[in-house]
Amino acid sequence: MSQTHFGFQSVDEKDKAKRVRGVFDSVAPKYDIMNDLMSMGLHRAWKAYTVMVANVQEGAQVLDIAGGTGDLALAFAKKVGKTGRVVHTDINEAMLREGRDRLINAGVVLPTFVCDAEKLPFPDNHFDVVTVAFGLRNMTHKDAALKEMNRVLKPSGKLLVLEFSKIAKPLSKVYDWYSFNVLPKLGKLVAGDDASYRYLAESIRMHPSQEELKALMKTAGFGHVDFHNLTGGVVALHVGIKC
Repeated sequence: MSQTHFGFQSVDEKDKAKRVRGVFDSVAPKYDIMNDLMSMGLHRAWKAYTVMVANVQEGAQVLDIAGGTGDLALAFAKKVGKTGRVVHTDINEAMLREGRDRLINAGVVLPTFVCDAEKLPFPDNHFDVVTVAFGLRNMTHKDAALKEMNRVLKPSGKLLVLEFSKIAKPLSKVYDWYSFNVLPKLGKLVAGDDASYRYLAESIRMHPSQEELKALMKTAGFGHVDFHNLTGGVVALHVGIKC
């Protein structure tokens, strides 16, 4: 049976999605608070930069994959206006429910779907922009997911992948110490769950580097791919344009 990684563990491919679901079921109620604490609020700046680079126009069709608690979906909803549409999706129902409730509390009602990024239930050439923030590294078959994102984009449409990446070498020792010592303790203290946050730290190390992800996106059919390192490479924003 084919194997894949779940953090630093090797697991059956068919088991990974279930294990990832368990992680996010656990962290969903405290996800936003933990994001602020873990990143010292920087995740808001990273997402704001993503929205700026997306340059979504009024009337656009936007798909937010692994949209979780809805930060990007909410920002894009303000950009597309009444004539556009933002579709908010996630494979994890608990995360999606948190996001849907948050959006409704903000006075925004969007189409919301539980769906697998590797098998998107949308037609070909449909969206102007597709985004995935901090979700790609949890997908079992990243190549298949990227091909699906390419499929549902219109020609010349834009994919934006915001994800933890390979940090600059001078910062790596401090970053590793923080990730494997502070982060799990913070998760235990705030969310009552150290194991899930240890997995999140491990999953970052197993994710492709900036150049590797760029190559994966090109293989998936994106004609032009570029990336922007943010905060010394802690995070990278990859931008792909469909041929």
